[in-house]
Amino acid sequence: MMLPTEHNDPINARILAISEDKIEGFVREPFQETARRSGVAVDVVMARIAAMLRAGTIRRVRQTLLATNLAHGALVAWKVPDDKIDSAFNWMFQRDPFSGHVVLRSTDTVTAGSDYKLWTTVKVPHGFSLEQHCQLLAEKVGAERFRVMPAKGIFALGVGHVRRKMIEPGDKADHRAKMLPVQTVELSERDWDVLLALKRELSPEEIRPSPWRARAEEAGILLDEFYRIAEELNARKVIGRFSTFLEHVKPSASGVRVTRFNALFHWAVPPGCEVEAGGEVGRHRILTHCYWREAGPEFKNVNIMAVAHGTDKLRLLDHKAAIDRHLLSNGIRVSYTNVFWGGRSEIKPSEISPKAYREWITSRARKVAVGS
Repeated sequence: MMLPTEHNDPINARILAISEDKIEGFVREPFQETARRSGVAVDVVMARIAAMLRAGTIRRVRQTLLATNLAHGALVAWKVPDDKIDSAFNWMFQRDPFSGHVVLRSTDTVTAGSDYKLWTTVKVPHGFSLEQHCQLLAEKVGAERFRVMPAKGIFALGVGHVRRKMIEPGDKADHRAKMLPVQTVELSERDWDVLLALKRELSPEEIRPSPWRARAEEAGILLDEFYRIAEELNARKVIGRFSTFLEHVKPSASGVRVTRFNALFHWAVPPGCEVEAGGEVGRHRILTHCYWREAGPEFKNVNIMAVAHGTDKLRLLDHKAAIDRHLLSNGIRVSYTNVFWGGRSEIKPSEISPKAYREWITSRARKVAVGS
């Protein structure tokens, strides 16, 4: 019997409401934990997740890392000539393993920064230069300018598209979101062995009890030692969530969409108010991401950014208006605000391994040497 694979099937929706972004940190038995919290039997949880992964409803299943603490990362806006924008998009997505989200964005009117149409997330391991990497990319794709916007603080980070479908404009947590500072964590080679084994996507065949047993064997580490290191890294704020990522940009095989619109909200608040403003913005439950980033004069000195997804553009604007009213009611002055809408989009995990970066640089140097 074929299992239902759409995200809006009632049982799948119960599973996804937990598995998208509620399994925080490292968990030895993530599917059992999903079953416990969703009220769905563990065998059903594993069968449904595997079926949705095979069908493409779920894009990937993986242990996420808090990469901001493991690599130099930033949101980067690129000003690329219109006749090169598609080739630049393709190159960033297909050829640069250190670019993650690759999105074409537009504004409803011509405004500050609206000529920066290509937006990416970029990460390079500690010990390498993010600015130099972006300069290399700019030369490769023909970008005229780029703006690097590293996160100075994180107020919200999650997905949960199924759960967020029911959220009303203005729904928010009881308290201001706490800012997670971005800080460097130094890792041993053994730590990296565990992290690299953890972060790779699980195949449908790996959706089973004790999914980390084979990964520990692959890393050449006894399972108890693997667990110990993973839990230690979790305590050091290096490990994020165990997540099932929905294909939320493209329709499923039967034409069902998880979301239609992807909005990047911008606010410029007075210097010194970023932590307060980010906390008030980040408490709104519709947001999947909220950061303190310095966008500079090209974007009228925006310093708080957030992302929301939805199936109705006007509904997303209602959410934005509710956040604006909340900021005003808390006496937070906003000198400028805007919305950048996502269009064409591709998403992949950014590579953060120092070894992989050295190999990539060496490979690029070889290609330059032979004129390719």
